[in-house]
Amino acid sequence: MRESGAISLYLLLSFLLSSALLHRPTIATKRSYVVYLGAHSHGFEASLADFDQVRETHYEFLGSYLGSKVKAKVAIFYSYTRHINGFAAMLEDTEAVQIAKHPRVVSVFLNRGRKLHTTRSWDFMGLEDNGVIRSNSIWKKARFGENTIIGNLDTGVWPESKSFIDKGMGPIPSKWKGVCQNGADASFHCNRKLIGARYFNKGYASVVGPLNSSFESPRDHEGHGSHTLSTAGGNFVSDVSVFGYGNGTAKGGSPNARVAAYKVCFPPVNGNECFDVDILAAFDMAIHDGVDVLSVSLGGDAVPFFNDSVAIGSFHAVKHGIVVVCSAGNSGPDDATVSNVATWQITVGASTMDRQFPSYLVLGNNMRFKGESLSAKALPKNKLFPVISSLEAKAANADAKDAQLCKAKSLDPAKAKGKLLVCLRGDNARVDKGQEAALAGAVGMVLANNIASGNEIIADPHVLPATHITYTDGLTVYRYLNSTKTPMAYITHPSTQLDTKPAPFMAAFSSKGPNIITPEILKPDITAPGVSIIAAYTESQGPTNQDFDTRRVRYNCVSGTSMSCPHVSGIAGLLKTLHPDWSPAAIRSAIMTTARTRDNTVKPITNASHVKATPFSYGAGHVQPNRVMDPGLVYDLTTTDYLDLLCALGYTKSQVEKFSEAPYTCPSKNISLINFNYPSITVPNLHGSITVTRTVKNVGSPATYMSQVSKPAGVSVLVRPKSLKFKKIGEEKMFKVTLKSKKGRVAGDYVFGQLKWSDGKHNVRSPIVVKTI
Repeated sequence: MRESGAISLYLLLSFLLSSALLHRPTIATKRSYVVYLGAHSHGFEASLADFDQVRETHYEFLGSYLGSKVKAKVAIFYSYTRHINGFAAMLEDTEAVQIAKHPRVVSVFLNRGRKLHTTRSWDFMGLEDNGVIRSNSIWKKARFGENTIIGNLDTGVWPESKSFIDKGMGPIPSKWKGVCQNGADASFHCNRKLIGARYFNKGYASVVGPLNSSFESPRDHEGHGSHTLSTAGGNFVSDVSVFGYGNGTAKGGSPNARVAAYKVCFPPVNGNECFDVDILAAFDMAIHDGVDVLSVSLGGDAVPFFNDSVAIGSFHAVKHGIVVVCSAGNSGPDDATVSNVATWQITVGASTMDRQFPSYLVLGNNMRFKGESLSAKALPKNKLFPVISSLEAKAANADAKDAQLCKAKSLDPAKAKGKLLVCLRGDNARVDKGQEAALAGAVGMVLANNIASGNEIIADPHVLPATHITYTDGLTVYRYLNSTKTPMAYITHPSTQLDTKPAPFMAAFSSKGPNIITPEILKPDITAPGVSIIAAYTESQGPTNQDFDTRRVRYNCVSGTSMSCPHVSGIAGLLKTLHPDWSPAAIRSAIMTTARTRDNTVKPITNASHVKATPFSYGAGHVQPNRVMDPGLVYDLTTTDYLDLLCALGYTKSQVEKFSEAPYTCPSKNISLINFNYPSITVPNLHGSITVTRTVKNVGSPATYMSQVSKPAGVSVLVRPKSLKFKKIGEEKMFKVTLKSKKGRVAGDYVFGQLKWSDGKHNVRSPIVVKTI
């Protein structure tokens, strides 16, 4: 089969090249070609001498066609000596045809120009189209977030990253009051792009004890902060990849924004990296410094607002007109796990995009399973290896479950050496499992999802050849292992695949509603790309952040709601530039009401198990940046509205006054949380019927909007009035929505619907979430 395929390839190449020759001048010209020879046999431990020897064989091979080794050295400008075997050379078309006939040659192909595709997420969301930024892109309209200041509460920043170069940027905005607090790190610097940096470590020190001078700096030694800050506001940086994958141009949501780093997170202590007193100090200083947007990719379990440093800090920021965007948390797929649920925050879930890094597991029975990986190392092509469950490699004194999960010291090298190990996802880090497999002598790892992770697979920079497969595929693989006398398999080297479908779907790790603090407020608010995101990184640690990883990368591929959050922060930065007079609530409303709830197959967004997702996963839907700049109508809120909500939650007058820092009295009339002017409608305890009130503000041209309703199952919905006529910008109109449980409706689960106001141009959507009692 391979021979006939090679002949067909040769004939096709000959035909194409011969046809080209018939239409060319008689003077032969040279073009660049790739001569691909397959894989190397020298293995992972090759020396420089091995690489030199490969290069010499390439010269000798090509020299046999060109007439001399000297001519071959002139022609070859790349010699692939590590894992790929082949070379790139300037050849005449006739020479290429002749070389393609050689039995050692896998293929010969012309060096075609290709477009760059990183960070893919912005292309996926429509801000560019294969690298072309169209005139209707919000990037063009909002001047790429020019002079908006985005602050980031995180692990600091790696200032030397190209994402933070200030080439072409004008003077620092005059409103900026921040500083570049380099502390004990004389090498740390700021510029006209990275205009400020601070660190806050006293709360951390109070837990761990005295700190050495390395903690006296805003420098990012973990990578998380550099990644999130560059996703929100990093420059355009070309030729970015992770071990050659996802090659293209990295950029943030607001590439022309100024950025500032507030380091509040340090190496974990008992699982916690960021402490409340430091977080509050950072919020306080960021407000003082003059940021426009704060991106906060951290959090904990949802707690009452006054016990929540992020809720408190963000309230004060919002009161000063600062948009605060927070991650929803990585505790999914369980319900009621969402964190950062304060009504004044924008809370972001995580979903996939249409780029994958496929790496296939091929079993001895020829079954193939598509996984994902960013492994730099590769197995010999098409060579089968023995494959076993990691449980079969259990060390004598290890716990069986630990061995199944490939935990530290749970594997016996005598049983694992030379084999592919199938490890189960869960408990310890995915890359740690690969390290344990490698330490035990395994040649590769198959990471199989547990039931909770479903079909969510993540591309990680494993230290050995590896692939991550779904739960369903994992079950099939385990059945193969249990039913086959000598199971064999191999793992293909990863590649980059674009325009994958369906996308987006929700990440299994993304925390979900309902909101346990205020069930009447839907959280999360929105979802954005948060899986396999490529952005700037630290050079202090390897891409896995593990001590064993001595590799260093300038850009890394990371997943989490920490990654989706700064996408929305960058979009908020664009809106701040485009509409500087909009309140944080108006910006959140624009983001929510223009979102989509269908994927790129025009079907409803699903979860990681390919079951239809709900607003408890994605909020209002997946963000659409080009729509947010012209939402038509917004649901606006003021500081007083938030204080009224606190009164409705039962906080005392004294508490609320202290929160507001100004005289305030709770309204004498009881306030219903149901009527809080949020862009979503949530009724967690419908008994009979209830009427909900909302107010919308016109931020577009004069128009008449008509209501349309998608009713939740078993619930009738009546909107009054059915139409809203606006004559000018800033005009507000109130409407009422009556929800009624239908007779015979069984109480219990939440049901979901949608309210849409449309003038033919704008579609202002609000999810409806109802639970009958």
